[in-house]
Amino acid sequence: MTPESQLRAGAATVRPCTDRGEWDGLVNERGGHPLQLWGWGEVKAAHHWRVERLIVDDDGTSLGGAQVLYRGLPWPLKSLAYISRGPVCAPEDAARVLDAVARHIRSTRGSVALVAEPDWDAGSAGERGLEAAGFQRTESTILIARTLILDLQQGEDELMAAMSRTTRANVRKNLKSQLEFRKVASEAELEQILAIYRETARRAGFGIHSDAYYRDIWRFLGDDSPIVAAFDGDQAVAFVWIAKSAGTAFELYGGVSEAGQKARANYGVKWAAFTSMKADGCARYDLNGLLNDGISDFKKQFAQHENLLTGTWELPLSPLYPVYSTGMPIARRALQRGRSLAKAGARQAKDALKRLRPGA
Repeated sequence: MTPESQLRAGAATVRPCTDRGEWDGLVNERGGHPLQLWGWGEVKAAHHWRVERLIVDDDGTSLGGAQVLYRGLPWPLKSLAYISRGPVCAPEDAARVLDAVARHIRSTRGSVALVAEPDWDAGSAGERGLEAAGFQRTESTILIARTLILDLQQGEDELMAAMSRTTRANVRKNLKSQLEFRKVASEAELEQILAIYRETARRAGFGIHSDAYYRDIWRFLGDDSPIVAAFDGDQAVAFVWIAKSAGTAFELYGGVSEAGQKARANYGVKWAAFTSMKADGCARYDLNGLLNDGISDFKKQFAQHENLLTGTWELPLSPLYPVYSTGMPIARRALQRGRSLAKAGARQAKDALKRLRPGA
């Protein structure tokens, strides 16, 4: 590593970025995803990750960059590097940017592998760039590639027309009701949202983080993570929590109370989220993944199409990659499911390493 903390990869130079304004400027100017924003990295850094922002330059011109998250793995695997909905660059520059970032990680971090889940369509130039940089498609998915992305550059009439008839009727009924739809504006209102989310999780049977995690999103992302809620008087009854960059709104979480269910407020609050992000200048709204479940069936009522992103790609960076790929399936899922599974994966990796030792 040079005194300027730079590494040369062909004609591309990698430099770590430590200035929030410079980094978020890059993300927003290049049409980057909100999960590449500085604040999202700070959230993850507060919860068992390390974070590094890397800018890739070519003769003084920026090609783009990547916010890289590192999850520690047991010795000697060191860490797994992960780019969430990145890199931030034009798809045609993907190979050069990813190659430069991978070289930097290999030289300075020694990570066993680099996982990338770009915000690019399947079959795009960016996908070809992934292949050119040596990445391999993997089924160890963290963010779901099959999703629904709305074009917010359409008029509201067009957005409304894409919904199912019943959904349109429910939205219009909400808009004529006594419910108020607006952004959450205080920590007291945030606590109402967290209570609704806990209630929703219990009712639907899905796991959630601790309240501290969500409070950190509110704290670190600030205006880049609005919560649009339905209020009955002073009481929130439904919400959609969003992360947004200059061009993209990305749904993080949503929930509805029992009272909100009776009022069907989850329809009106979704519409309010769309129109609020449109007013904020976002060109696209990603509803964040479609599975074969009731939540996805609800999402699909708001449009007549689906989108398929390029998915999850992985680049081996270490001779120990075979040990990682065969002996740590649980630790790989820890990217998605948390620290407890990482510990279980660590035990599996140690067992795999023992089997590889002479005489084992």
